[in-house]
Amino acid sequence: MTKRTARLLRGLTAVAGVAAGAAALAAAPAEIRIPGTGVFPESLTSSRDGTVYIGSVGQAQVYRVAPGRDTAEVFIKPGTGGIREVFGVLADDRTNTLWLCSNLRAQPQNAPPVPSALHSFDLKTGAPKASYQFPPGGMCNDVAVGGNGSVYATDTIGMQVLRLPKGGNKLEVWAGNGAFGPAGGVLDGIAVVDGRVIVNTLATSKLFAVNIRNDGSAGKVDELALSSPVTRPDGMRPYGGKGLLTTDGTGKIQRVVINGNKGEVTTVKDGLDGVVAVTTVGDMGYALEGQLAILMARPGGPPPPAEKPFRAVGFPLKR
Repeated sequence: MTKRTARLLRGLTAVAGVAAGAAALAAAPAEIRIPGTGVFPESLTSSRDGTVYIGSVGQAQVYRVAPGRDTAEVFIKPGTGGIREVFGVLADDRTNTLWLCSNLRAQPQNAPPVPSALHSFDLKTGAPKASYQFPPGGMCNDVAVGGNGSVYATDTIGMQVLRLPKGGNKLEVWAGNGAFGPAGGVLDGIAVVDGRVIVNTLATSKLFAVNIRNDGSAGKVDELALSSPVTRPDGMRPYGGKGLLTTDGTGKIQRVVINGNKGEVTTVKDGLDGVVAVTTVGDMGYALEGQLAILMARPGGPPPPAEKPFRAVGFPLKR
């Protein structure tokens, strides 16, 4: 085989791969089913080829949905790499990494507490890479990756953002110290948009922008002035350059276009039930219905709703 022929074959293979990927994205299903009971999914993410990953609190594992498929399959089993209940998940194609937050809500009695941690796995195989322990009493909730290669994670209980610098081996407190409100505000979703880290607080229904200085440290923290309320936001994902998609506790997905410290809010999907996370695959969005009200029901309180089949609901997006 001549070098010219080899180059031609490689080019044809690449074109075929791109075409196959485009076909998979075009065939994105209207709904993704997550088989089983007691799944209680909390987060989802997607990679460039249209693969969707779903983290489960109830089953303490990660599911994967192949491009164009409508049914999730177990990808990372409970306990792999030391994971516990899985909260936020994030696919990072640049480093072939699936990041996830692991927690244990019911701590063991008469034994040392099991710490919250940020874990990394191989995006293709699910093999463990590393884990990074949270501060004592902290709770890893969601994850974002910046253009500088730093990984950011929300500490819900500590009301702070932790950072794993590119090439680092330990999490450090990056932003907080009251900047996101007092304890109990429930710092939750996180996304990197237009060079700033955006976070939300579920209990106080606010969005904040954290500037990133040239040396990677956290700069000024600004609360975003929203054109209309976003109620009890949870998962968020960047969308459309200067904006993001966020869940809304009233059963909606809101698009927030950010200009400076203002956010223009538009509803892109409503009628959802217990929505906890959102991601995009091509021109489709997927809203995850976690049914966490069942999981969080208190003994002696009102009876929780009946469990329904678990799913992520698809909806078309307009650029």
